[in-house]
Amino acid sequence: MLPRPVLPVTAAVAGALLLASCAATVPVKAAEHATDPVCASVVLAMPDSLGDGLDQVPTDAQATTAWGEVGSAVVLRCGVEPLGPTTERCESVTTPNGPTIDWVVVEADGDWTFTTYGRVPAVEVRVPGSVAQTRSTSFLDRIGPAVARTEQQRQCL
Repeated sequence: MLPRPVLPVTAAVAGALLLASCAATVPVKAAEHATDPVCASVVLAMPDSLGDGLDQVPTDAQATTAWGEVGSAVVLRCGVEPLGPTTERCESVTTPNGPTIDWVVVEADGDWTFTTYGRVPAVEVRVPGSVAQTRSTSFLDRIGPAVARTEQQRQCL
């Protein structure tokens, strides 16, 4: 028989484990080419935080990650269809002490989508309006080293 004080501790540990197993997960649709082996390398190299309360949270799809809160998270998907020539705005973002990544920037209804240009596999970052209204999207430079694991075939002009 266990001593009496151990029982409440055991119950508390069991409760904590139960709560941990219920951690919120961001639902994400996997990209068309999510099975590309480079995507695993890209996602594993992502930072744990984009700063300013945007800590990494679990997702439910291959080759994805997210930061922030479920329902209002910044979501990254690797393996989206690479973009062809476009008239959309293309920005070059240089990572401090690192690579330059070209992003095609599209704003629609307050939400922002950043898709790598000229890289295979392509990477997409979606920033909901609720995040863009209160934070800068300058965090793209933090993910540059991970995205640089993809092959650059073209660049913005």
